[in-house]
Amino acid sequence: MRRTWLALAAGLALVLTSAGTAAATVTAGTGKAVTAAEQRLAGDGPPGFWWGTDSYPVTVPGSAPYRMPFLGGAYGGYIGMTGSWSYWQGCRGGFIAFSSTNAAQAHTNYVTYHTGIGDGAYWFMGGPGVDPQWNGSSTEAYAWGARQAARALADIANGHMDYPVVWMDIELPGVAPANDNGWNNVYTSPCSGVVKIRGVPAAVDRADFNGFYDYVAAHSKFKPGVYSAPVVWNSIFGGNSASPGSPGYIPHVDQWTYEPETTNYTGNAPFGFCLKSGGCAQFFGGASNSSSNALMWQWSGGGGVVNGIGGFNGDLDQIDAIRQN
Repeated sequence: MRRTWLALAAGLALVLTSAGTAAATVTAGTGKAVTAAEQRLAGDGPPGFWWGTDSYPVTVPGSAPYRMPFLGGAYGGYIGMTGSWSYWQGCRGGFIAFSSTNAAQAHTNYVTYHTGIGDGAYWFMGGPGVDPQWNGSSTEAYAWGARQAARALADIANGHMDYPVVWMDIELPGVAPANDNGWNNVYTSPCSGVVKIRGVPAAVDRADFNGFYDYVAAHSKFKPGVYSAPVVWNSIFGGNSASPGSPGYIPHVDQWTYEPETTNYTGNAPFGFCLKSGGCAQFFGGASNSSSNALMWQWSGGGGVVNGIGGFNGDLDQIDAIRQN
């Protein structure tokens, strides 16, 4: 996930909490109308939406069925890092951010109590510039993307995976060993941190993306999706990425965005894909928050601005579980 403190993380999770009821409903047995703000105490909304966190392992209080801390509602799911290009390549600074406890709790709620989306996974993806076999061609970039997908699927096979989307995490994290994860520059070697070529053609970046996407689609039951945000996406694929024919045009690919964000996670929590203050999720590559492939929004903690959860930061997310089907 995009945050300058990512290299300090000991684990990374996504916890999704239960969907709310209608915007104005009646509490059973009371006859009292319930506002959208009051519903957030019981879970996210509108119906089909869930919210949660992805950051350090989250302490979930109590026993099964598990409840979500901070925002209320059921503990609806977990998505953790199944792998990272830099960890896979043995780089100093590489890491795996995963909570086996949260994964087990989410899985229990999903299979036993039919709550939430269970657990899922994402891969912290390397661009063509950190490919050990870089030669500047789209053919090799495609093969590099496919090799990463193969490793991601192998890692996923080591545990249960309930959520149907495998996420590519495509970002410019600002951490070692490659500040841009090899999307905008080419390095002397994957782990060196030394740039040898500035600039990677957008078509070559897209070939890397396509290699991962096609491999997951062809070799698993999962759907490939991508985590990013408009500014980063345009930096990698060009400012016209929302236009048909652009290398970054992906309106029909499942998406998870992290802009905009707020640190006021209790007072400004979203309803649908819009914050209480009015800011709405910004998707990329030609998609909008009304697109059928706009699935998730990391609305607090994910853009490098810490929100103080757990004494440091906790990334809070919202997911539309209806669109994922």
